[in-house]
Amino acid sequence: MTETVPNLHFQLLSSSTLALLLAGDLNAASREVGLTLPKAFLHDTWLWQIRLDQMREDPASAPWLARATVRSADSVVIGRAGFHGPPDERGMVEIGYEVQPEFRRKGYGRATAQALIDEAARHPAVTVVRASISPDNEPSLAIARRLGFVQVGEQMDEIDGLELVFELPLVDTARAARDAAAP
Repeated sequence: MTETVPNLHFQLLSSSTLALLLAGDLNAASREVGLTLPKAFLHDTWLWQIRLDQMREDPASAPWLARATVRSADSVVIGRAGFHGPPDERGMVEIGYEVQPEFRRKGYGRATAQALIDEAARHPAVTVVRASISPDNEPSLAIARRLGFVQVGEQMDEIDGLELVFELPLVDTARAARDAAAP
């Protein structure tokens, strides 16, 4: 039996969109991105503040940080996604995503994680993708394992508590050939 993977795309959330969400103006934020953003986005103020601060500190990081996850078939926003920042000196980016409750257990989590991995793989500076997951989050743990992530450690997050740290090296023939040809 063939699985159907939901077709998704991302809509970047600009600093002005994040500021509107922080101000509680969901309608204006939705108009700005041209999508109906879910009410739950108003409860993610802690995240939007972190991402807005990052954008203000380093405007070039904005394309990495905050996105709405959109179901391509009907432009419904099914969640949020992004990276914790641009690639670090090691070439590592960390993914983060959340699927709205009404869309869970339908393949959107896996599709979102895969789309983030695919995007990271298109950037020459990225060599590894990281995911930090609560040991109690069985669905996300299953997604990470299914996508080939390997646990490399654990950490204490000041917001989320204990997290298991997983990494996925991005080694492919095209990247290896490109790297070998570099002077």
